[in-house]
Amino acid sequence: MAPRLFSINSLRLCAFAVKMNFRCSDSNLLSLNTHCMSDQKDPIEYISHLLESKSTAKQVTYKNLLGAFKLLGKEAKRIIGELKKKAKPGDEDVTLDFKQITEHEFDVKLAGDLLVFVLHTNIVTFDDAHPVMQSEYIKQKEVNRYFGQIMVYNFMSDSIKFNRVNDPGYLLARLLINHEGRYVIEGEGRLGALADHISETPISENELNILVKLSLMIAIENDLMAPPFPQVKFITLFQKNEKTQELGGGQKIGFQMSYERKTEG
Repeated sequence: MAPRLFSINSLRLCAFAVKMNFRCSDSNLLSLNTHCMSDQKDPIEYISHLLESKSTAKQVTYKNLLGAFKLLGKEAKRIIGELKKKAKPGDEDVTLDFKQITEHEFDVKLAGDLLVFVLHTNIVTFDDAHPVMQSEYIKQKEVNRYFGQIMVYNFMSDSIKFNRVNDPGYLLARLLINHEGRYVIEGEGRLGALADHISETPISENELNILVKLSLMIAIENDLMAPPFPQVKFITLFQKNEKTQELGGGQKIGFQMSYERKTEG
């Protein structure tokens, strides 16, 4: 005899019945299952619908994201080229450089700072309480709420040079792009005000150019803060032998996303 198949809802109701000390017999389960299935769509039809809508939108979103990331890298490389021509540092060790790491990452060295631009391959959405989710545009269609992410991190270039694996990096900005190319930018300082709500039009070369320039400005404006003397007053022999390069290392003034500031207020 083939085993009976019950819906998830009926099993949940059965669990509730057990918790409430009610008997959960086969006949009761079948009754619950029949009741629940009457309100449900055919699973195959529902899965097909999701593949045609949500999954397709996510693939289109990723392709838009990848295109924007390539353009972002092009703009970053061009800006570094312009700076090399215009800036005349008094020390030859004050260097500027652009380096393509992978299809999903490129780095920009700006003197003592290293900006790491990273494309995340997974498409995400946000909790309904997130400000972006309050937009009427987002509420119009379910697929509008899915975004690809490009993150901009600020590291000290010496952290990479000396492989100081415990040195922190700071998130300067997060660029979010959906299936229609419309975008939001969460970020530190002026970056947070650049596009703190969903755009009306797809992202363009101009916005990406501004994103790179503002990221470079914020990185170079924020100086290292030396740790308080008591924190570096004592060291272990292990630190002396294994982590000499890290001793007394400063940290950048902490960055905070504009979205976090709004929720704290």
